[in-house]
Amino acid sequence: MAVSTVRASIGATPYTVELNDNHGHHWLGDEPEDLGGANAGPAPEQQLLASLGSCTAVTLMMYAQRKQWLLTQVHVELAFNPDGKPASGSDIHRSIQLVGQLDGEQRARLLQIADACPIHKVLTGEIRIATVSAHDDPGASA
Repeated sequence: MAVSTVRASIGATPYTVELNDNHGHHWLGDEPEDLGGANAGPAPEQQLLASLGSCTAVTLMMYAQRKQWLLTQVHVELAFNPDGKPASGSDIHRSIQLVGQLDGEQRARLLQIADACPIHKVLTGEIRIATVSAHDDPGASA
């Protein structure tokens, strides 16, 4: 499996970030207008929630298909710090709607499986971020 990579670049347009990945996808990130951005794309918090939401939905659908359960749709709604910034850490509230002919045991199992999606595991596990300087502009002053 290939390593996932994303490149983020910002230039003269305040807070608008061009993003691309090693699979050829291109998109924008930005801040909302009330924070000085152009609202040309989702803010970083929204992109984080989108990652968890898409991973949750795909994981549940894949699991149900393997079990041959009649799950036809998954809707995931997420909110970042919906009650305001806590004293420590951050809170993500996730609501999952399962559509299909499922019994109570299947629904309960799918909600357990939601916590096993790879992005959920990343967000609730230990994360190490190594930062290095790459090709600094020698003419720029700090």
